Amino acid sequence: MSGFNRLTTNVRFLGAMSRSLPKVLRMRPGSGRTVADVFEAAVEADPDHPALVMGDTTMTYAELDREANRVARWAQAQGIAMGDVVALLMENRPEFVVHWMGLAKIGAVTALINTNLSGHPLAHSLGVSKARHLILDKALDEHFATARDEVGSDLEVWSSGGEIAGASDLDADRAGRSGASLPSDVRRGLDSSDNLFYIYTSGTTGLPKAANFSHFRFGTVALAVTGITKVGPGDRMYVCLPLYHSAGGVMALGGAILNGATAVLARKFSASHFWEDCVRHDVTLFQYIGELCRYLLNAPEHPDERRHKIRLCVGNGLRGEVWEPFQERFGIPEIVEFYGATEGNVVFVNGDNKVGSIGRLPRLVQKLQGMHLVKFDVENEEVVRGKHGFCLDCEIGEAGEAIGRITNVGRFEGYTDEKASEKKVLRDVFEKGDAYFRTGDLLRRDDEDYFYFVDRIGDTFRWKGENVSTGEVAEVLSLCAGVKEANVYGVTVEGADGRAGMASLVVADGFDIAQLHRQVAEQLASYSRPLFVRLGREIEITGTFKHRKVDAVKEGFDPEQIADPLYFLDAQAGAYLPLDAARYRAIQSGEIRV
Repeated sequence: MSGFNRLTTNVRFLGAMSRSLPKVLRMRPGSGRTVADVFEAAVEADPDHPALVMGDTTMTYAELDREANRVARWAQAQGIAMGDVVALLMENRPEFVVHWMGLAKIGAVTALINTNLSGHPLAHSLGVSKARHLILDKALDEHFATARDEVGSDLEVWSSGGEIAGASDLDADRAGRSGASLPSDVRRGLDSSDNLFYIYTSGTTGLPKAANFSHFRFGTVALAVTGITKVGPGDRMYVCLPLYHSAGGVMALGGAILNGATAVLARKFSASHFWEDCVRHDVTLFQYIGELCRYLLNAPEHPDERRHKIRLCVGNGLRGEVWEPFQERFGIPEIVEFYGATEGNVVFVNGDNKVGSIGRLPRLVQKLQGMHLVKFDVENEEVVRGKHGFCLDCEIGEAGEAIGRITNVGRFEGYTDEKASEKKVLRDVFEKGDAYFRTGDLLRRDDEDYFYFVDRIGDTFRWKGENVSTGEVAEVLSLCAGVKEANVYGVTVEGADGRAGMASLVVADGFDIAQLHRQVAEQLASYSRPLFVRLGREIEITGTFKHRKVDAVKEGFDPEQIADPLYFLDAQAGAYLPLDAARYRAIQSGEIRV
């Protein structure tokens, strides 16, 4: 693309953003305008327009507003006041939105609990929220039962969607309350900087952390979605990602309901029902996570996969090798890739369909926003500082940690845990006293100022004195015939410095281990080639399709501990050979050199 065309594309994109500014600019930091105010304005604009659709159920803006008012009155009757926290453990369904919107109307905070959790992680998430009330979906009663003893008796449980032993019936209580508008002064004293949610990190490397998420942040995300997608009342946004997370519950849902559009909800993502839902409900937009697109691409042909009315999809994590085949097979006119994090202040948007890029940010904009890529020591997992003690900017093509200057607008709202918050702040970066948010991600940029995701810090590892990007290796492996999913990580080998590469693969008919070896030999440097390969039926993922690596790293490559087929890259044989107990012992003893 020429420089003129790139400039034109960026101007068009920024123009679209600016046209949507007036509505949400009123939700500036510290203002009295909240998410509930913006939603109520959408209700007033078109009360009979569908707000939420799920299966055969349609809830208009007026109906959603009335039900939320009933929740607000229920909360007031329990003594729940502005700033108090209520935990919500519920699958995707209209009542999820009803409950948090009702709590938002009185300034209460909703802790959005991950529906995949059970046992100690679930008890931990409830505990750090300091909630005194839990709204529990009947469908998740068994999940909660695994944590009930650890949670204790101070938490009052309210059931929704069916009766639960030991819980009060919230649906019945709510039905008996008025749905009329609340008094105009009900949110007096609440401002946009106050918390709307606690949204939890995925817990891929430990217990989940509760991130503060304000009304202002919700509004700015909805603004971004407005600019990216030009969403309006005539659109229908398909939401199959979990509502407890910022992707589904803020970007997709928020972008729809704060703009008077319709959110079409699915209980969860289903490759077999995705296109059927999109056609049935006249979906025009959807939000993806990269692996969602891979699952659809790997699925058998569906009769509805090109009968849809989708004009655009938006999301993050779409790998380059999936992008074009996905767009071509399913006839998606426009794909907008973005980069961001629930709690972060570093954002990129790929507004000109540059395959594989997370977006372009001209140097001037980088400077104005305070976004930098700084040199990073992968082995010691720390930023590199120069002779004066300050960080160093990366060169073109060099991977470094992305950081964003913390300001009143470029905010970092932190976690409920102050120590966890401080770990995400980098201080004295370019001058004494400055502070930057640490993304924990390694990115690189090219000479045209396009940026590319490289890896998570902690995922990239050192082997043979070189940095190995798990993301880039996984991308190569995913191109091999028969490979459906690839999860790459580093494992420890006795007597060897660094960590050796290991790939856990989900494969289908047509996979050939010899072909895999030929492909990695041709496309990867010797130090990047996975030394070990594990073939499994599935890879454990989070609710937002992120691969869990902690347990896989702990299990290593011991065939006595792993039932899945294992292979070892034998340099002398020039092939992947089955890894049995004898060969494992020879590797660990140094008899077989790696």
